[in-house]
Amino acid sequence: MKKVLVISGHPNLSQSIANKTIIDSLTSGLNSVEIRRLDTLYPTEQIDVTAEQQALLNADVIVWQFPFHWYSMPALMKKWLDEVFLHGFAHGSTAKLGGKKLVISITTGAPEAAYQENAVMKHTMAQLVAPFESIAALCELDLQKISYLNGVSYVGRNEEKIEEQKQTAREYAEQLIQTINALAGENNVFN
Repeated sequence: MKKVLVISGHPNLSQSIANKTIIDSLTSGLNSVEIRRLDTLYPTEQIDVTAEQQALLNADVIVWQFPFHWYSMPALMKKWLDEVFLHGFAHGSTAKLGGKKLVISITTGAPEAAYQENAVMKHTMAQLVAPFESIAALCELDLQKISYLNGVSYVGRNEEKIEEQKQTAREYAEQLIQTINALAGENNVFN
């Protein structure tokens, strides 16, 4: 059984619907998983680089779970990436992460239809996530197909919409768990 590390990049997970539901599902649905919530670990944004690098070294499967903020990862997660994925550790001739599986899971407020060349975003999600593919390639990480949960905006949320988003996020998380379990050598969906 391989070890799974989940990096939660939501800047305030306690106020999230979709990302919180996904993280809760991963916590209860995976064996041998470590969840690192950057928002609670680093409220002052002082990243413990040694601890983060050790967590990455201990993992076989790395999962990045985050909301798409301005066509990228949230600021704290970007700071984490900048400070942790150093030359000599994450890339370069003495890199240590090569071959590890990388799963990237992104939530968006806008619906999938907005991410088309002829729509409001002017680009597809595949085009917008190209930098993550480059990061994985540079670090020799085995990037899996990037997953998206679109249309989980906070705009117009009422109790019915919140319940709908939670259900959608649980269903999405079940698929994500299946993917992670397959990579980690687990056969069961929920453990």
